[in-house]
Amino acid sequence: MIRRLQPLLNAIQFMTLIPTMGASRLDDDWVLPAAKYFPLVGALIGLVSGGVLLIASTIWTGLVPATLAVLAGVILTGALHEDGVADTADGLFGGRTREQRLSIIKDSRIGSYGAVTLVASLVLRIVLLASLPPWLGAAALVAGHSLGRAGIVLVMSLLPYAGNVATAKLNYPTARIGGGGAAAAAAFTVLGLLWLAIAAPAAAIFGLAGAVTLALLPALAAQRLLGGYVGDVLGATEQLAEIGLLLGVAAIAGGGQI
Repeated sequence: MIRRLQPLLNAIQFMTLIPTMGASRLDDDWVLPAAKYFPLVGALIGLVSGGVLLIASTIWTGLVPATLAVLAGVILTGALHEDGVADTADGLFGGRTREQRLSIIKDSRIGSYGAVTLVASLVLRIVLLASLPPWLGAAALVAGHSLGRAGIVLVMSLLPYAGNVATAKLNYPTARIGGGGAAAAAAFTVLGLLWLAIAAPAAAIFGLAGAVTLALLPALAAQRLLGGYVGDVLGATEQLAEIGLLLGVAAIAGGGQI
């Protein structure tokens, strides 16, 4: 049983700080079998953040519940994707050549572009979430986190790895996710969107459009400037998908009209 659940446990181990007894070390070819579960793990992260939002909204008003909900996601994931969006901004904006950009991205120190982008990511998510009714904000968190991880799977499937394989922290796959894995990832993404789609169909459509649009930006920039993706670009993709989802939902439902 544990063996059959191993890819899911590996996905949880990679994307969260949740202890995962029975998960294997994240080496060899673990990524492809685990990738189909990334949107499901994202939805679970969104459920935790959404739960924090709903509980906090019974006690506080204003920005406090939204701030606590976003921070819950950051803490649960160990700021994995926040680190990625900051490093990606530093590298893509701060370097002049491909080699410089890759070197800057690999540097663990945060620069001006990274700091501004990280703050913008946090502020936008908090403000947009605070503009929604709590129940809709919780649904948007589930959908946004799930879509963000689906974006990671898509970028890994479409772009080549652009970093130095010998020094990479993970063994990123050279093969593409198979048809069965892609179908499973798509199904888990639909599951993550289901609550939002049922509760507010128009907001879900606009949110999906916003998530896809913004998630494409780091991928397209990385393809042009780096020749492919690196791990931090995947983090940036996830963050922008979340922001895009919230922008779309808030455009329709902000202020509590729904």
